[in-house]
Amino acid sequence: MCDALSRNMSPEFESILAHCLSHGRREFVSLTQSFPEECQHVLHSLGEVYRVDAEAKKLGMTPDQRLAHHQIHSQPVMDELQAWMQEQIDNKHVEPNSGLGQAIAYMLKHWKPLTLFLRKAGAPLDNNVCEQALKMAIMHRKNSLSYKTLNGARTGDLFMSLIHTCRLNGVNPFDYLLAIATHPEAVKLIPKAWLPWNYPKTPAAFADTS
Repeated sequence: MCDALSRNMSPEFESILAHCLSHGRREFVSLTQSFPEECQHVLHSLGEVYRVDAEAKKLGMTPDQRLAHHQIHSQPVMDELQAWMQEQIDNKHVEPNSGLGQAIAYMLKHWKPLTLFLRKAGAPLDNNVCEQALKMAIMHRKNSLSYKTLNGARTGDLFMSLIHTCRLNGVNPFDYLLAIATHPEAVKLIPKAWLPWNYPKTPAAFADTS
């Protein structure tokens, strides 16, 4: 799963390629003010696909059930959208070199990998999960320019890892860091019990030992 940049493709191993539908969608979001009617049509169609995907997750569907769900509800939406986009180009309703024309051309050119979720069980709609995970590291990299020593940077890396792990496990990072700072002896005694995914069970149990 990636965008359509050639540098993201690896010739070294065989893979099933999917392109990020969110990347295609963003182009139309940025053009809404210039082409409101056309962009709203595209965004509404893609919004319906994301609604169907959210419904599948809410119902706890298996990958095969999710695939069938998309084929029933999303396939007609995407078929209509593809036909509409092709019509805009073929009938010259849009200037090919305009922002809208280029956004449509991107979608049509990469339609097959953009719609892998309609053919392959478990294929995601986009790459947002990975991008959100990388965002914290990228922000930390920017902030790391202010560290004066390698030890300070190493400490910052440690806290970044702890804070992100807390978020992934639904734990308040501030509460967690405060807890391990105020129970140092308990943490040293059984470090495993104070990992973020175990943290909610530990403060009361180790209150007397700290």
